[in-house]
Amino acid sequence: MAESPVHLRDQPTLYDHVGGMDFFRRLGAAFYRRVEADPVLRALYPEEDLAPAEERLTLFLAQYWGGPTTYSEGRGHPRLRMRHAPYAIGETERDHWLAAMQGAVDEAAPPDDARTPLLDYFVMAADAMRNT
Repeated sequence: MAESPVHLRDQPTLYDHVGGMDFFRRLGAAFYRRVEADPVLRALYPEEDLAPAEERLTLFLAQYWGGPTTYSEGRGHPRLRMRHAPYAIGETERDHWLAAMQGAVDEAAPPDDARTPLLDYFVMAADAMRNT
């Protein structure tokens, strides 16, 4: 008799492995501190208060990596390229974003075996958001 398929919800997620929402809150905060200090990145954020953007990123990343679906419940499908389309994102912006995110990952200190999947995703995402 064949075994029944294993459901993804029964498997540990990267979200769980890194410590859940606490990790993603640390990551979002570390990233947005870098955005605030980087004139190239700061220019991409029209709002004075970065807290809402930080919250959106935190919830999106937590959901992406297997956490609660709070992001989609509040904002619908992520549609990342569409949401970023109004902003000119070229090689320079991508490079600054990626450097800030890599620094934020270092600061948030995920377990060693979670670092590579996180960074690989951020490289892919940074490239995907380029539109100029």
